[in-house]
Amino acid sequence: MSLARRVLSLVALALLPAVAIQGYNEFALRAARAKATEDDALRIARGVAADLEETARSARQALGILVGLPPIRGQDATACNAFLKDVVDKIPGTFFFGVANLSGSVICNSLGSPAGAFDVSDRRYFRDAVRIGGFAVGEPVTGRTLGRPSIQFAQAIRQNGPVVGVMFASVDLAALAGRQARAGLPPDASMTVVDRNGAVLLRLPDHETWVGKTVPDRFRQTLLEVNVGVATEPGLTGVPRILAVTEAVLDDLGPTKVTVGLSATATYADIDAATRRSLILIGLGAVLAILSALASGRYLIRRPVAHLLGAANAWRQGDLAARSGLSGPTEFGQLGEAFDAMAAALQARQSQSLKMHEQQTMMLHELNHRVRNTLATVQSLTRQARRSGDGGDRLEERIVALARTHDMLTRNDWEGTSLLSLLQNELAPFRDSREQHVRLDGPPVHLSPRYVLALGMTFHELTVNAAKYGALSVHAGRIEIDWRIKTEGGSRHLALMWREGEGPAVHKPQRVGFGMRLIIGSIEHELAGSVKANFEPGGLQCVIEVPLDATERFTSFRIEPYSKVA
Repeated sequence: MSLARRVLSLVALALLPAVAIQGYNEFALRAARAKATEDDALRIARGVAADLEETARSARQALGILVGLPPIRGQDATACNAFLKDVVDKIPGTFFFGVANLSGSVICNSLGSPAGAFDVSDRRYFRDAVRIGGFAVGEPVTGRTLGRPSIQFAQAIRQNGPVVGVMFASVDLAALAGRQARAGLPPDASMTVVDRNGAVLLRLPDHETWVGKTVPDRFRQTLLEVNVGVATEPGLTGVPRILAVTEAVLDDLGPTKVTVGLSATATYADIDAATRRSLILIGLGAVLAILSALASGRYLIRRPVAHLLGAANAWRQGDLAARSGLSGPTEFGQLGEAFDAMAAALQARQSQSLKMHEQQTMMLHELNHRVRNTLATVQSLTRQARRSGDGGDRLEERIVALARTHDMLTRNDWEGTSLLSLLQNELAPFRDSREQHVRLDGPPVHLSPRYVLALGMTFHELTVNAAKYGALSVHAGRIEIDWRIKTEGGSRHLALMWREGEGPAVHKPQRVGFGMRLIIGSIEHELAGSVKANFEPGGLQCVIEVPLDATERFTSFRIEPYSKVA
């Protein structure tokens, strides 16, 4: 065999492991990118679904409060029109309120139209609200007054038991789509929300083009096949996408499909470009190696090739720490350095993968720890509710409050949140533009997860008590919450005052209820603080003080039995 052929054979043999490693690297990168992209798409879809469900819950809470107010229950057209005009601009996303009698004739609305100007007796949400005597969600329709695609939420109005009318609110679908657009979608991504009849509720991009239209049969079949999960399928416009599908449950509207599609081409664009560059570089290196070997002669080729083969064999066996040992300005020296750099890069990636695996294991252990403690908290709430005779609805409210606090921590990657954000989260359904209704005042305070969970349950109990028996149970009621940071003995303490006024007369209870025992367990035993409730005739005053520099820990709430707090 001639020298030229031997050189070509040796160079080809030396390059073979590099090509194999590059191929494996290409496969591994594409698989990892596919998994990450699918997870991102599903996460975004679930976020959109959660936002839609939260919109329905907020509408239900708002209507539940409004139907109990005198201007609505009295069904006086003049007073009701004025009240609805004032309220409609204070509830985000809602552009229309109306009140109809049992025959479906609209008595008053936020536009100030005269009584009987239009009729909603043929609307599904009206019939469902009257039939069940409670909350109902309608199908997407184009409004008769403003001509805007919207979805309606309705709440039956009762007077001494019987249903006497229905209050309904219209939420602008374009506003919902705009909110999702502002939340941010990846470039080239699409988002589609489809109701159970196949009608498009939200679409990004091109919301105005698609809203209210029925999706094509092929896309609807894709939704049925994927159900809840991720697949690479043609999207709404027929372009292949990485499609994540999940469901949002909007009460009696039925399962609503939420899909997020990411471009498959854009997902792998950088990997494909890197592969092309790598193949080009490998090809150039091969050409340089052949020319150098032919020019240097038999003696100058044999030794460098042996080094390269040795390193290549080591890499093929998985020893990425092996190096060729060649360096210098010659072609073989440069080739050896290029191979060594490639091996170093692969070794770094391997080390990074091991480190990521260790981090994932640690996160799983942390998640397991938090889940155990959360379940212990729920178990304690259930056990104490059974002992105290609280109803199932009250227990459910406490568990929902705990879940809402967990959602806030999850959005912040369990790094805690501010005291102001925690209070705003609990009081959101009751706040309006009037400063005297709910006032929050105090310096910025960042709370760790343990403080967020304990104080979140405390503020929930105080808020629910105020809504049922205190200042929030009447329209003129007000709540003032002030806090400050005190320094005692070199450690910081949070001092918070909860004051209610302009509400019903307050009487000291005969015994300490489950709610107050839950507050005591959260503040005194979970946070090693103190709580004092003064039932003044003018309104409840609650003073809370907790240390802020205690050693961080994560435990379940401890609720004292009747005998210890009574």
